[in-house]
Amino acid sequence: MDTENGLLTLAVAVIGGGCTVLAARWSRVRPAPADPDEEDKDLEVVSPRIWDQLNGRIGTLEAEIVEVRREATVAAQAYAEELTGRERLLRQAMRIIRRANRRLVARNEAPEEIPRELIPYSID
Repeated sequence: MDTENGLLTLAVAVIGGGCTVLAARWSRVRPAPADPDEEDKDLEVVSPRIWDQLNGRIGTLEAEIVEVRREATVAAQAYAEELTGRERLLRQAMRIIRRANRRLVARNEAPEEIPRELIPYSID
């Protein structure tokens, strides 16, 4: 599960970095031309078809980013639920060991040793 979460995080970071670079290129500050005639010379003419294709690709990229973020959120929630389930099982194991030890003590027998790993999950 850690590998999937890491891969999703990496994918989001790469896509976010790419979008940041593109946004920086498109929104950079351009100096105002001193001569109004120079303004026409500096303009790059892009056909509407190319502009529409570019906007379509940007829209697709944004949709993919939303999907990757959604998948990352779902994966993070599943991971948290898995951890919660494991912790619940560990607490249950600790209760079973303690109950068994109480029964052994009641019969004047030596209790079982509690594994150190389970001590943090003790409810007592």
